[in-house]
Amino acid sequence: MPEPGKKPVSAFSKKPRSAEVATGNPAVFEAETERSGVKVRWQRGGSDISASDKYSLAAEGTRHTLTVRDVGPADQGSYAVIAGSSKVKFDLKVIEAEKAAPAPSPAPAPAEAPGAPGEALASATEERGSSPSPEGSSSAVPDASGAPDDPIGLFVMRPQDGEVTVGGSITFSARVAGASLLKPPTVKWFKGKWVDLSSKAGQHLQLHSSYDRASKVYLFELHITDAQATFAGGYRCEVSTKDKFDSCNFNLTVHEAVGPGELDLRSAFRRTSLAGSGRRISDSHEDAGTLDFSSLLKKSSSFRRDSRLEAPAEEDVWEILRQASPSEYERIAFQHGVTDLRGMLKRLKGMKRDEKKSTAFQKKLEPAYQVSKGHKIRLTVELADPDAEVKWLKNGQEIQMSGSKYIFESVGAKRTLTISQCSLADDAAYQCAVGGEKCSTELFVKEPPVLITRPLEDQLVMVGQRVEFECEVSEEGAQVKWLKDGVELTREETFKYRFKKDGRRHHLIINEATLEDAGHYALRTSGGRALAELIVQEKKLEVYQSIADLTVGAKDQAVFKCEVSDENVRGVWLKNGKELVPDSRIKVSHIGRVHKLTIDDVTPADEADYSFVPEGFACNLSAKLHFMEVKIDFVPRQEPPKIHLDCPGRKPDTIVVVAGNKLRLDVPISGDPAPTVIWQKSIPQKNKVPAGPAPDATGGAGASDEWVFDKKLLCETEGRVRVETTKDRSIFTVEGAEKEDEGVYTVTVKNPVGEDQVNLTVKVIDVPDAPAAPKISNVGEDSCMVQWEPPAYDGGQPILGYILERKKKKSYRWMRLNFDLLRELSHEARRMIEGVVYEMRVYAVNAIGMSRPSPASQPFMPIGPPSEPTHLAVEDVSDTTVSLKWRPPERVGAGGLDGYSVEYCREGCSEWTAALQGLTERTSMLVKDLPTGARLLFRVRAHNMAGPGAPVATKEAVTVQEILQRPRLQLPRHLRQTIQRKVGEPVNLLIPFQGKPRPQVTWTKEGQPLAGEEVSIRNSATDTILFIRAACRAHSGTYQVTLRIENMEDKATLVLQIVDKPSPPQDIRVVEAWGFNVALEWKPPQDDGNTEIWGYTVQKADKKTMEWFTVLEHYRRTHCVVSELIIGNGYYFRVFSHNMVGPSDKAATTKEPVFIPKPGITYEPPNYKALDFSEAPSFTRPLVNRSVIAGYNAILCCAVRGSPKPKISWFKNGLDLGEDARFRMFSKQGVLTLEIRKPCPFDGGIYVCRATNLQGEAQCECRLEVRVPQ
Repeated sequence: MPEPGKKPVSAFSKKPRSAEVATGNPAVFEAETERSGVKVRWQRGGSDISASDKYSLAAEGTRHTLTVRDVGPADQGSYAVIAGSSKVKFDLKVIEAEKAAPAPSPAPAPAEAPGAPGEALASATEERGSSPSPEGSSSAVPDASGAPDDPIGLFVMRPQDGEVTVGGSITFSARVAGASLLKPPTVKWFKGKWVDLSSKAGQHLQLHSSYDRASKVYLFELHITDAQATFAGGYRCEVSTKDKFDSCNFNLTVHEAVGPGELDLRSAFRRTSLAGSGRRISDSHEDAGTLDFSSLLKKSSSFRRDSRLEAPAEEDVWEILRQASPSEYERIAFQHGVTDLRGMLKRLKGMKRDEKKSTAFQKKLEPAYQVSKGHKIRLTVELADPDAEVKWLKNGQEIQMSGSKYIFESVGAKRTLTISQCSLADDAAYQCAVGGEKCSTELFVKEPPVLITRPLEDQLVMVGQRVEFECEVSEEGAQVKWLKDGVELTREETFKYRFKKDGRRHHLIINEATLEDAGHYALRTSGGRALAELIVQEKKLEVYQSIADLTVGAKDQAVFKCEVSDENVRGVWLKNGKELVPDSRIKVSHIGRVHKLTIDDVTPADEADYSFVPEGFACNLSAKLHFMEVKIDFVPRQEPPKIHLDCPGRKPDTIVVVAGNKLRLDVPISGDPAPTVIWQKSIPQKNKVPAGPAPDATGGAGASDEWVFDKKLLCETEGRVRVETTKDRSIFTVEGAEKEDEGVYTVTVKNPVGEDQVNLTVKVIDVPDAPAAPKISNVGEDSCMVQWEPPAYDGGQPILGYILERKKKKSYRWMRLNFDLLRELSHEARRMIEGVVYEMRVYAVNAIGMSRPSPASQPFMPIGPPSEPTHLAVEDVSDTTVSLKWRPPERVGAGGLDGYSVEYCREGCSEWTAALQGLTERTSMLVKDLPTGARLLFRVRAHNMAGPGAPVATKEAVTVQEILQRPRLQLPRHLRQTIQRKVGEPVNLLIPFQGKPRPQVTWTKEGQPLAGEEVSIRNSATDTILFIRAACRAHSGTYQVTLRIENMEDKATLVLQIVDKPSPPQDIRVVEAWGFNVALEWKPPQDDGNTEIWGYTVQKADKKTMEWFTVLEHYRRTHCVVSELIIGNGYYFRVFSHNMVGPSDKAATTKEPVFIPKPGITYEPPNYKALDFSEAPSFTRPLVNRSVIAGYNAILCCAVRGSPKPKISWFKNGLDLGEDARFRMFSKQGVLTLEIRKPCPFDGGIYVCRATNLQGEAQCECRLEVRVPQ
């Protein structure tokens, strides 16, 4: 069935059909895919269907089934099945149970009235001629107005073959069942294979369509008016719906108009019969219409045809095609009715053009040239006139000299066109014109294979994100194919995939990724392939750093900061559950993954619960802002110093700060006179010697502060670590806290009245250190085990988990393998591509954030072991050896194949012994030194760099014992007949045999042992060879080979025939010479060369020149007559003998020349004998039995010859039919026709045609059966 246009290849070989199901019954839909293993999804209303109590999904090989149980009105609707990029929709219609009860039999539709369109079309007549034109209507239509419930095709009535006379009209009609169609079908009419007639509609061709609502049948008509001879040929009607397609072929025959007294020989050769008054009645039966061609040809000279009505001769059509350009072939073929365009092109290619002798060119261009893209080509012609001017043309346009693209050279009579840097634009037809003469050629530019210069990168995205794969190839505008999991991607109606070309870069874009888009994507070119993996994960947000509670004083700045995993996520800040509006004092910022809320000049009203809510995620980050009030007690003079903190005490209070942030310890103090503030840091004894007591400070309030750090008294007021003291507070600041700033800080205030001291513990937390490089183990086909160690420093916070990434070695893009943190120190990585080199790295994550990546692991390649070898079989067994053979495994993998290992063990034992040390690369092996009589099992493994694969073992134990086998010669077919060799040729006869133990081989010739060094015998364990280096005639004879084992033997006989050239013929002599003729005679050669003489070659030579000319070749008789000799000359004759080897080395030659005399010329008038042309009647084509349908005209045909013209009589069951008006009899050029108009069953019987003339009479009969249609 021809395909409707250019459609994408469907993944389905069988598609589900819409169905009507009664309420309560199950509905079953079946689909079959082109190949097994394809993932198939069923949908209803755009949503996927999963297995449940309502729906049952089954898959077996390529067959997929959807079952809807207990169908109800709610199940009615549209369903779909999806496989790859192919999607097929179908409908389920639910009807009530009483309406769905099957009727006993469908009532036949009422027959069409005589005036119905079908009958009107069937009786359509020619407009210009008087003969009826048959319509392309169905020959058998069970129901004229109805369609079957489930037709095999879409057609109810197909267009039939038709005939029409030149100038007449004809209508072809097709009926299509429309009961099960939701939309009208699409119908196309074609002429030949691809000429769409919808573009040719006009004066001579109209297309009509209608719909009968009563019968629910579509009627499509093709109406041809004013038919021409070129309209003849094959036509095709194609009808297609949403999920169905059908087509039908039919032929149109156009006859030339013939006058009443004229004869058309070409129409006589068709299977038609001619009626009177120029009417033509079609006969579609194969056994009708055969003519006496010899009679027609003898009498054709008395008829003349109108040359204006003749169709163009075939030679003219081919001449037009030979001279036309290929772009005009389709138009010429349609104009002349050529339908087999493929056969036409094949014939044109095989035709030899008659080249005329060129007057302008001595050497023309070659028919075609080929050049690789980017190279240069030289087109050279040689002219007859060295001074002639030439023009070079490309596709008919003159080539102008411009730049260095085209170079014109003229050297003597040679003219050369050089094309530099050839591109695809230079692939064209070129001509060289000299005056009015041209020579042409075709230049084919061969494009080099397109290579991949930058491969695809693996990608990991979230659901809904945009995916773009980019690949760069070596050529601009190259044709590429995108594939997903081995299935080619095409543009869909939903525009899910977008393909973009940008120079040498090719892009595949997926606007919104879904989980179904995950898989392996490939780009394929003519010279390579790039592969990448797409991983699509559910959208999930991770919090790398949450906001923390803050305690600040009046007029200070409060900063809440958090870090999330997605830098594109926006969020809202809330204060006590209400959205916080930024102003001049409250600022909100979003930089990358970090979100900040900054509050300047904190007041007591700012004390509240603050929250950050990311948009689109169900999570909430909260913290509390504490406002710290400074309490100052007014005391009289000489007040002892005091540190005013909310929770002062001797036990250290821990202050946590994130590394890199600013540490500010604001300590309110009081005292009169103003106290001296001493800051001191305690270092653990294991690292540093504890600091000693601070020296007493002297001086009043105006004295400078003293700062003790690491047992050193520092008085720094600037720098990264500094102390600032005022009258009522002391501020200790560390810019960009580091791990070394961690420890216990002691604040001591002194004045003459007293002393106060507070210990503050500062803890600096940070992200962990980078772990060490991970280690790879247990590498498999698409997986491996990754192990790593915890980082040396956890950042002061417990490790929450790890993140693993991988990349291809030559890529720079790392792809994350997990979104949920890994708690263990190992992970099995999967979904890798076998044969690709990967690297791994790991991150450590704590509450602060993610560490720097670890160093990359050692590169590794996922490689799986090969599968088990196949077809393991025992080839031979002896007392101590077993010969095994097998075939390579079906799957080798990227690791290749290093070899095979063979092992064996005793039956019932589990200990396997290696048959050889190491591996063997062969697929067969002879295992030696085995214990005789032991029953052993054998197994074979395939090995590669990934290790051994699964073993394959023999199904049964093998007994190590030689089996007695009868000797048997396996004589090849070509040695069973006579073996012929030429003298000097080598003879090498190889005869295989069987037998165990090794048989004894004996050769004899004619019953005698072979003797002599010329014949050599070579024997092996499985065959014997008879070898003769250079055969001679003495080697011919009958050879016998005998195979013997103990008392058993087998024999074979060979007949060898050594042939040579024959000897020359004997005793050649001239028997007689008369006129211009000489009769020769000779005897066969004495030696025929041991083979049959094939014939003789006779040659003659004039006595004057003695130049020999062949007269007869392959002449088999031993006498001949040589004619057409020249009068007055003398001739010698010689004869060579021939056999299968060749002609004899010498020839038999006449000894004396033979002279041809000049005889006198006497005219003798010829005597003509009167011929009698009378002939008794005889039927050259008798009547044949016929079976016709009642109501349709029937025709009986036969052909008769006789002279004088015989008288014709027709009889039915012995009754003369000459007076019956229902029978019409015609006689045209010996073709006899009896037409029975609308026969009924009573017209059946024996019909006799009788021919009578003066010479005698003849008759023939046939049986006619008239059937009544059922």
